[in-house]
Amino acid sequence: MSQDDSPDDSPPGSAPAFLDRVRRQALVETAYLWSFFKRWSFRGFVIVLHAVLILGGLYALVWWTAWGACFSNIDRVPVRLVGLVLGCVKKVGSYDNEYFKTRVDAAAKLFHAGKVRYLIVTGDNSHDGYDEPTDLKAALIEKGVPADRIYCDYAGFRTLDSVVRANKVFGQDDCTIISQRFHNERALYLARRHGMPDAVAFDARDPVSGSIYRMYLREVLARCQAVFDAEFLHTKPRFLGKRISIGPKDPPVDAQPVSGAGSQ
Repeated sequence: MSQDDSPDDSPPGSAPAFLDRVRRQALVETAYLWSFFKRWSFRGFVIVLHAVLILGGLYALVWWTAWGACFSNIDRVPVRLVGLVLGCVKKVGSYDNEYFKTRVDAAAKLFHAGKVRYLIVTGDNSHDGYDEPTDLKAALIEKGVPADRIYCDYAGFRTLDSVVRANKVFGQDDCTIISQRFHNERALYLARRHGMPDAVAFDARDPVSGSIYRMYLREVLARCQAVFDAEFLHTKPRFLGKRISIGPKDPPVDAQPVSGAGSQ
């Protein structure tokens, strides 16, 4: 018997015996952890893969539903009575919000081209100092849109609320939605699911800043929520209210120019 094959005659409580037990236990634990890691890594991969497929499918569903109804060339936009301007905040901190500016530019361009005769500006004004519709109206008046052609919807808390209220409250089923392309597609999906099969959209220019990439990432989750709201939860707007007619016989109740318009 060689020296290497000789039995370990170390007493059970000696240091070499203790270290050998620790080594053996460490090998057992390492093998278990490695097996656990491989097993759950595969399961995690399968879960992530399914999540990506589901998110991608819902995103594509919204895109497909809006296919052919979003226009970036104003000459190709069908004529509609009303344009629906989806709201956003005027400023982000001390900086002008490019999304706000480009939506106003697109809405004014659409109006002056004769593609719409009236505009509904919709958004949130749920607390003091935050009034998206009034800010949109003031900016449109600065662009030469008459005040009596602009109707304010102060209960457009979400895109779903804005779209459904355009139909249920303002009586529109074929309006032109005005926002950025990614937002227009989601709004058109909701419009199709809420009785506005002939709605179209005019795409405002995307901002040149890097924030557009963050918005597209957020849009993935927003589209999932839109699909769940429309298909499964059947979510309703927070408020509806009495019917509001649009036209020369029913001018907006706040048709006078907004105080301070043109001085900002």
